[in-house]
Order: sequence, then structure tokens, then C-alpha cells
Amino acid sequence: MINGRAPGVGETTAGENSKLEDRPTMRRKTQFGSLEHYEKGGVQAINDDPRNYVFSNIFEVAAHSEPYEKVAVARNLKYVLEAVRAEGTSPWYTASHDESALVMDGEVEIRLIKLDTPAVAEGHEGTTTLEGTPQGRRMGHVVARRGHMALLPKGAAYQFHAARPGVILLQTIQGDLTLERWKDICQK
Repeated sequence: MINGRAPGVGETTAGENSKLEDRPTMRRKTQFGSLEHYEKGGVQAINDDPRNYVFSNIFEVAAHSEPYEKVAVARNLKYVLEAVRAEGTSPWYTASHDESALVMDGEVEIRLIKLDTPAVAEGHEGTTTLEGTPQGRRMGHVVARRGHMALLPKGAAYQFHAARPGVILLQTIQGDLTLERWKDICQK
């Protein structure tokens, strides 16, 4: 009891505090990977086959990919997360739906153009590569570093540029450019 009432969320009684203080503290260290330094990790299955689980390391996938290949590392119904190795300048892309890019390593400039006319049909799923520089109004650019996320809006064209190799985790709908390499990238 605290002042005649039960403890609320986040409150503890004096007796509970002493119990917490007596516990040995566990030190946890978060390690964030990069394209140059990562540890594979894995899944420890108990009474099951590890092949029933998808486990891939986005840094390892990007390290073995060509620049701007879009390799699926997770899928939920028609939605995918794609590991993308950012290096140099990409072609221009667009989609008939919103996408998002989360920079996991390095620094990536994302250039945006609002297209004068749609470049893909409304129902087309996934990312589409555009030929040349698209026609439209410049929307600006985003300079994203590790942990920064950018929206790639429906009806816009976008281009990535990275002076040094980096990694992008792209959230989109599975499409023609999505590469599935589950056999090569998942734990065996």
C-alpha cells in the first residue's frame, strides 16, 4: 500500500524496491551490424526443424548482392521487406502504392519527383524501374543515415544515391523486381 492505496502503474512499495535492489543486474549490450561487420546469428529450434523458420541477416544479404538488387528477406502475404545494397546511383523507380525505405547502414540520398502522369497502372504491385529521368516536378531530396526512414509516396519517382556502400530495408509489395533467394539466405 502507498498512502492507503494500491500501487499504480510504475509504482512499487518499499519492500518491493528492496527486492529489486537485491537482484543481480544483467548487463545487456545491443550490437548493431553494418555492411562491413555483422554476425550471422540464427534460430535455435526446440523439437522442430530449423527449416520451418525464416532467418536471414540483411547485412549478409546486401554484402552478397549487386547494387540496387531487391532481395526479399521477409514476407507477409503480398508485402515484403527487401534488403537493398545502396552503392552509386540507382535507376529511377516508382510504384502504384506507398513504399518506405529504412537506412540500416551508411548514408543514402533519396531524390523525389512528382510524376506528371502515372508511370504504372493503379493495380500494379511492386516497384517498377523507369527509363531515363522521369518528367515531373522535383519534390526535393532526403539525406538518410542509419535509423532514418523515408516515405516513397505513391505516384512519385525516386532514385537512391550512396557515395559509399550502405544498406536499405525497403518495405513494399512483392513485384517483378523482388528477388526471392530463400534457399541461399536462410538458415539451413
